[in-house]
Amino acid sequence: MVEFTRLVVVEFTRLVVVEFTRLVEVKMLYIESSIKKYLEDLSAKLPAPGGGSVAALVGALAAGLGSMVCNFTIGNEKFASQEETKGVLSMVAGLQEELCKLVDEDTKVYGKVNLAYRLPKNTEEEKVRRALAIQKALKQAIPVPMRIAQVSYQLLETSLQLLEIGNPMLITDTGMVAILAYAALESARLNVEINLSSITDEEFVKQKRAVLNPLMEKGKAIKDEVVKKVEEKI
Repeated sequence: MVEFTRLVVVEFTRLVVVEFTRLVEVKMLYIESSIKKYLEDLSAKLPAPGGGSVAALVGALAAGLGSMVCNFTIGNEKFASQEETKGVLSMVAGLQEELCKLVDEDTKVYGKVNLAYRLPKNTEEEKVRRALAIQKALKQAIPVPMRIAQVSYQLLETSLQLLEIGNPMLITDTGMVAILAYAALESARLNVEINLSSITDEEFVKQKRAVLNPLMEKGKAIKDEVVKKVEEKI
């Protein structure tokens, strides 16, 4: 009877995982829904969207402003950097597209972490299985916020470039690109760190922080530089 019960629990857990994954995959993408719907779900007592998804959205907004600055520069003969600006626009558009996908990717990976924590823990065997599932889910949740951080850093570098080549009439928008990109970077870092703090694999944690910490240090320096230059010109 005990063995039968264990098998039932295992099978039930497997079915829950399959069903949850299916629901996540077929649900409407937030990036394709209205801003109102996103904010309603964000404000509600739901496991997702959460901070990671918001970080990606903030980064996408920064990219949108960057594209706007480019579009108000391209075609204006007063600015000699036409080809360079077109290149920046192409890159920023690509970053925005990726961030838009990450808005929804974060909700998926967080859902898997949430599910792992909900696994039964009544017996020692269940506790071990649950602990392993949590560690696996936490590790799988790292790449999305890490990528958000990396893309946001790229946007920060772009803001510095736009300060030099972009239409000066939009200089405050360029400043906002830096501010929002850094906010996305810092928010993504927090989401990485909350997962790393529960991961027991010390080498894994060390490797991720070795990638993340330099981005934070250099990103803040870029943001401060851009904001300072904007303030000097307005």
